[in-house]
Amino acid sequence: MQLSAIFVSIAALATAAFASPVSGTSGAIMSEAEFAHWLATTDADLTFIGERPNPLKPRSAQSTSVTYCTKRVGSLCGGSCNVYSGGATCLAAPNTACVGATHDVAFCDKTGCDGNCALLSTCGAPMGNGFCATPGAQSIIFSTL
Repeated sequence: MQLSAIFVSIAALATAAFASPVSGTSGAIMSEAEFAHWLATTDADLTFIGERPNPLKPRSAQSTSVTYCTKRVGSLCGGSCNVYSGGATCLAAPNTACVGATHDVAFCDKTGCDGNCALLSTCGAPMGNGFCATPGAQSIIFSTL
């Protein structure tokens, strides 16, 4: 009987260890709240393409917000930044040094979302505040959920 109790205890501990909650976003993908906080606190020069991100807008979770900037200083992304919130598209992003987004996007080394593309979720050079260093990126592509 004691052996059964020990086995049940070990099984419960193993289940708890493997069932621990994890963050819903990758290290290089920001939550909506993190994105809104960055927008509210950055000193970067922001240009909004289309509507400004609005987490209170119905169905906003089905859109992606992305910002891409021209300068990387250490672990900070800044300079002139463009911000887009919306559905699937290919964004022209010349001179992009870093990218941050609320869903996975791909950044490509040629215009028109062509050439070699890499996913933000597999960022090889993560930066602070959920950004990824993307030297040489010329376009950004993302699709709907």
